Formats: sequence, structure tokens, C-alpha cells
Amino acid sequence: MELGIDAPERTLTHELLDGIAETHHTLAELELAKVQQVAHWANLNTISSAEGAATLTERGLDTGLPVAGEGAPLISDFAIIELAPILGRSLDSARSYVGCVVELSHRLPNIWAKAEEGLVPVWKALRIADQTRLLNHEAVGFVDHHLAPFVAGCSWAQIDRLVEEAITRFQPDLAEARRRRAEETRRFDIDLDHAGTDGVVAVDGVLDTADALDLERAVSTKARELAGLGDEDSLDVRRAKAVGEIARDQLTLDLTTLDSDEEETGRPSASTGRGVELFVHLTDTALTDDAVADEGACVGRLQNLQVPITVEQIRAWCGAAGRIIVRPVLDLAGCEPIEAYEVPDRHRRIVVQRDHHCVFPGCTKRAERCDVDHIVPHAQGGVTCPCNEAALCRGHHRAKTHAGWSYERLAPTVYLWTSPSQHRYLVTAAGTRALDPDDGEPGADPPEL
Repeated sequence: MELGIDAPERTLTHELLDGIAETHHTLAELELAKVQQVAHWANLNTISSAEGAATLTERGLDTGLPVAGEGAPLISDFAIIELAPILGRSLDSARSYVGCVVELSHRLPNIWAKAEEGLVPVWKALRIADQTRLLNHEAVGFVDHHLAPFVAGCSWAQIDRLVEEAITRFQPDLAEARRRRAEETRRFDIDLDHAGTDGVVAVDGVLDTADALDLERAVSTKARELAGLGDEDSLDVRRAKAVGEIARDQLTLDLTTLDSDEEETGRPSASTGRGVELFVHLTDTALTDDAVADEGACVGRLQNLQVPITVEQIRAWCGAAGRIIVRPVLDLAGCEPIEAYEVPDRHRRIVVQRDHHCVFPGCTKRAERCDVDHIVPHAQGGVTCPCNEAALCRGHHRAKTHAGWSYERLAPTVYLWTSPSQHRYLVTAAGTRALDPDDGEPGADPPEL
């Protein structure tokens, strides 16, 4: 459905979209050609000694680190001085750029191959290379192997998490040092010194992840309660009010009074411990003394935030918990059709864990924050079942319902989308691929997966 657009304007719009797509493709080819030339140039300007090799500069200071990571060739700094004005870059910027190209072409061969095939944008591949320069040989190989098949569809948050996991697996001393340094940055500041006649103050802090999850749950719950009681303020204002309500509730408690269990044992009762509800994926040996011997056991998955987490951190959280909830593993391939239109919670959990993010072309919004859509509408005979449900963020859900977009499910986590202008996109776990115009002809066979 295309509201407010007559036939001539619609034809012109489609022609412009085709022209934009062609220009975008041409620019991508030119950028790839430039990077390939720089990679070849770098191979011709390597040196064998660290003396005279280009190094990275950070905040105006020479780090002494080569421009690319462990095992990559050293590049002559004099050569980069000659290249910098050709690229229109400062010397420091040119060093960093050349380092990314060398890192990509030498230490990330699988991602480099994807870039040369045009399956991942060059700018994205170079930015990944910028993040892996400090990884050792094993860690960078892990990132390259696991990221390459899905790099086109990964968000930066997902890439950051994979790099963090690689550090945790293969550079555990560095990971533990970083975790302990991060613990020392925890703080919570209420800027009362700048309170004024406007009646508001700024609050800022850095919390333990488990504490932050508890606080978010408490604030969200209280904000919803305020709305239910008739508070018409915006969500942001209600959340701010909720913090005050929580603080006043806490101040009413008699914190010096012991309950009956504490009077008898002299220890706090279990109910005073922190309740922890974390969705964590671990190997069965991860929390045992033999965890070190089990490959991968040092890394868990904190699904609430979709981040890797060290076993040491999980032990610390569980040790402080008064209540631990264990959720059963879900069958993500199971079918559980029901007659009702409303999607039950168990369906939502399956869809969230299966799709991970909105399945619209190019969208990376987390599935936890998405609607669960009936692919074939319920009113048209579509069943309420995970096999006919997918995660769509609110904006793309509206586009599918009201703006002429349509899609079908070809296989689990594989979706074929058609736009109002009849452009087609294949969305898989590896990302989004725009199909060739011939693939988009009515009646064409489904694309190869």
C-alpha cells in the first residue's frame, strides 16, 4: 500500500531507487579497489627490523606498537610519509589506516576474502581490523573464523562481544586484569553541588552488571505502577520519579532490626541476599575445579545482555545471591500451534532465542525489544506457532502491516522480503543480501541459501 503517491511519481521513485543502488555499488567497488592497491603497496614496503617501522600514535603519544598485530609485517614509516598526502590524511591517520589494511589482509584472511568478494563493506572490515590489533595469534584467529560467516549482518555490539570473548578465551590474564580494573571504576554520583532553582540534579554512575539489571527492573516496574495509578508524565519523567519512590521506600525500613533467623543464628537470613535472575549459558564443567582443562569453559553467555562473561564473574554473582533461578533449555525447532491470536510467553522466548534480532533487512534491534509478528497474518489463516512467528521491531512491524512490505519464511532464521518497489532481500543469520533484479522477477525460483 503506497499512500499519497500517484503512478508517475511512483515510477520516478522506483527509477531513482534503482539509480541509487547502482551508484552505491559503483562506490563500493572503487573503495575495494583502493584498499587492494594499498594492501599490495604495503607488501612492497615491508622492512625486517623494528627500527624505522611505523608505529601507532594514541592521544598524541607514540605507543611503540606496530601498526598491525602480532605476526603481521612491519611497514616502513618513510613509505607511509609518502603515502599520507596521496590519501589526504595526516601522518598519524595514514599510519592507522595502513595498519588496518595490513591487519585485515594478513591476520583476518576469512574476513578479507569476504570483503574482496563484495559480501562485506570495506569500511566495516577495516573497523573490525582496528579492534583486533592487540589480540594475540590465537585470539585473532578465533575472531576471524567465527565472525567471517556472519560479519555482514553483525552489529558493532556483537563484534565487540566476540572480541571480548576471544580475549577471555586466549588471553585470560588480560581479561581478568581488565575485569578487576573495571570493578575499581564502579561509582554512583549525585551532583548535589550543582542543585539550583530549577529543582533537578544530575545522577551518573558505573554499576556491577547484576546490580544494574536489578536496578533497571525495579525502576521499570515502579514507572509502570505510576502509569497505572494515573501518572500522565512521559516515561523518562516517570522513571526519574520511580528512583525517588524506591529511595523513600528504602528509608522507611528499620535496617537495624534483626529478623527471627538472624536473632537465633547471628547471620542474615537468606531472604536478605540479592535475587539473581541471569540467563547464563555455560558448559557443565565451567564452575568446577576442572574448568581450566575444558576448552571454552572459561566463558559463559549472559543472555540478558547477549554478552560473554567470565566464570569468575558468575561465581561472584552467585555467591552474593539469595535466590538463583534455573530456566530449562528450550527446543528452538519445536512447533507448538495454538488457536488463540495472542502469542504466549513460551513462544516469545523461543522466537527471541532463535532470531536474536529484528528479521527486517539490515535491522539489528535486539529481539527482546521486538514484537512477535505472525508472518502469515492470523486473520488470513496464519497459525500462532513459532514456525509462523518472527521478531520485528515496532517500526518494521508497522511497515509490514501498513506500508506494502511482505516476507516469507524459507527456513528457520531465513526470510525473503519484498519491498513496495519490488526489491527483494534475503535475510539469514549471516546478514542481509540484496537479490539481483532477475531473482526478483515474479515467479522466479527461491534464491539459493
